[in-house]
Amino acid sequence: MPATYDDLREFIEQVEAIGALRHIPGADPYLEIGGVTEVAAGMPDCPALLFDDIPGFPRGFRIFTNATVQARRAALALGIDTSLTPIEALKVWKETRSKLKPIEPVTTTKAAFLENSQSGPGVDLSIFPTPYWHRKDGGAYIGSGSLIIMRDPDTGWVNASIYRVQVHGKNRVTIQFDHMGRHGNMIAQKYWDRGERCPVAVVNGEDPALFIAGFEYLPAGQSEYAFAGAIKGRPIEVCAGPLTGLPLPARAEIILEGHLLPPHELMLPEGPFGEFTGYYAADARPAPVMDVEAVHYRNNPVLLGSPPMKPPRFHFGLPFRAASIWGDLEAAGVTDVVGAWQHVSQLMTVVALEQRYAGHAKRAGLIAAANSYMGRLIVIVDEDVDPSSLADVMWAITTRAEPSESVDIIRDAWSSALDPRIALADKARGATSHSKMIINACKPFAWRHEFPPSSALSIEEARDIERKWHAVLSPR
Repeated sequence: MPATYDDLREFIEQVEAIGALRHIPGADPYLEIGGVTEVAAGMPDCPALLFDDIPGFPRGFRIFTNATVQARRAALALGIDTSLTPIEALKVWKETRSKLKPIEPVTTTKAAFLENSQSGPGVDLSIFPTPYWHRKDGGAYIGSGSLIIMRDPDTGWVNASIYRVQVHGKNRVTIQFDHMGRHGNMIAQKYWDRGERCPVAVVNGEDPALFIAGFEYLPAGQSEYAFAGAIKGRPIEVCAGPLTGLPLPARAEIILEGHLLPPHELMLPEGPFGEFTGYYAADARPAPVMDVEAVHYRNNPVLLGSPPMKPPRFHFGLPFRAASIWGDLEAAGVTDVVGAWQHVSQLMTVVALEQRYAGHAKRAGLIAAANSYMGRLIVIVDEDVDPSSLADVMWAITTRAEPSESVDIIRDAWSSALDPRIALADKARGATSHSKMIINACKPFAWRHEFPPSSALSIEEARDIERKWHAVLSPR
């Protein structure tokens, strides 16, 4: 079924209805909100957090974090049955994702974000509690889960992607595009090549469907708005920004409008910023500057915060890119894949399959390795191992893999400048590849039927027990 919330506020209400929300009063935006967010994300129940009564700011100016870092809330955001196990929910998403039909946005003139506005000299970003997320960050970041809206001047295509946004005073921010190949950077460059400033909007507090769409690797020309509409089963309402004319989510919480200045006009040092690997990848670097010429916000606005944190904490409790790898394996003709998952914030990929022939597991491992962004470790397990359970996976590695026989190393493979293990000198010359290790933690194919039988419950038996005794076993 499609997701049923209309905006971030309704999603927060749904999270509270399932008992997964904690209200946090009085936390300081300087390090404390980031610290509480990270500690909570590491707890077994991993609650979502709504911060209010923030010192120095009016009551009602709130920050919402850990929105989808837990599997059940990620399923809720996608409109998937929240009672499913994580691997079952990911399978449903994989199948749903392949059948999604884009639903184009519809235009409205009634926008909740226009309840309050500032413009020109009246713009002052200091009215919002903007967190300083990690102790060595280069400043406060209003955008850790924000959509950046831009329009291609040649085609009219509207791109809505997630980029980080650092505050530099009352009316300036920097937008970090990560690398030259990002769609946002390429669109901005078209304006700059014409000697023009690039119209841009920063959307803070979009609903989870838009948040997910902003993280998706959609091809150029495809609409994140239409993808989010497909998740919700109905169109996203957009309203033309008063300053830029860009289509903006009508029910968003806080929106900044303005222009990205050409690099020759002004750049400011951006970062450093703690990355999803749990490290700082680089020192401060020059980044494009946005002149914020208008600010719009709802009454009692909610800033959506999604800072990168030390693994295994990640933006999403369901590893969407593992679903893509699962689909890639099937598209390549690898049969009998029963599950795929990613651990350590997508840095470790696990594929579970039922072996049908010699080399089946190796074939799956090579394809998964080729499609695992930054991942150094790929593990292949049998169908009786739950790939979403790190404990199960380690059991398979320690009892079924023989180090001298079961490990392959792939060199010069896909990584990123965000990789902390790549030397700075190598990064400086653009050498951002690394090696990947494939571990075949399946029973040896030639004698798999002679392998000692497991004493554990099968996955299906365990599920039956959980369903029957859930009420008794669950915490009260």
